[in-house]
Amino acid sequence: MLTRKPIFPNIIEINHQAGHVLGCNVYLIFSDDEWLMIDIGYDETVEEIIELVRQLDFPLSQCKTLIATHADVDHIQGLARAKQMLRTDVSAHRLAAKPLATGDKLKTFAEIEAQDIHMEMPVVEVEKLLADTDIIEIGSLKLEVWWTPGHTDSQLSFRLGDLLLSGDNIFRDGCVGAIDAHHGSDIVQFIASLRRIRESDVKWLLPSHGPIFRKDDQLLATTIARLEGYLHMADFGTCALDWPLMDQWEQELADGVWPGDS
Repeated sequence: MLTRKPIFPNIIEINHQAGHVLGCNVYLIFSDDEWLMIDIGYDETVEEIIELVRQLDFPLSQCKTLIATHADVDHIQGLARAKQMLRTDVSAHRLAAKPLATGDKLKTFAEIEAQDIHMEMPVVEVEKLLADTDIIEIGSLKLEVWWTPGHTDSQLSFRLGDLLLSGDNIFRDGCVGAIDAHHGSDIVQFIASLRRIRESDVKWLLPSHGPIFRKDDQLLATTIARLEGYLHMADFGTCALDWPLMDQWEQELADGVWPGDS
């Protein structure tokens, strides 16, 4: 058996435990005889992850559920295999249920023709629909569900005491999860989710990619300000609210302003 290396009491992060990158951050939450996993990553690493869980002396039959933070291929491609191996169920937001049940390659980013990305997206049924403020009990622990849309419409975060498993909302360098209209992104909702995180009294953010870090209100404020700018930039297409340059140009045409006029 392997020695467990919790990053916080009752939380093991699989990449940390393995000592190398297996994919997205996979969190195993445990208490008493129960445990669950938040995200699973790609199909190709499922067997390695579950073997690691077994060697950590977690009874595979005691997996309460497999949670999808959102319906992106790099988080959930392996769900069908893991579900079968563990004989458990899958939990996710209702807006993730359809892409998962249909194996929607476009919304899950499994198929991006322009970048020659062509991945399988095995279908998997979501038995438990999670909503904001729901409480998931794992042994004596209570995990509070936060719906934090923006990166995707189904993005969930999970609070455990002063820890927030924060999904793809924000990373240690101030970056956020990809913003793409086909993906279900919404910048206004993204800003609201980041404000909710900033205004909370959580102390640590445990993201879905990269290192865990202390909540930094200034970092969050800077990121929020950047996204507020995105609302008025053509760079973000239909995710933006408007493009002020077009209003300026319309006025210039009405005023008879020509190129070169000061």
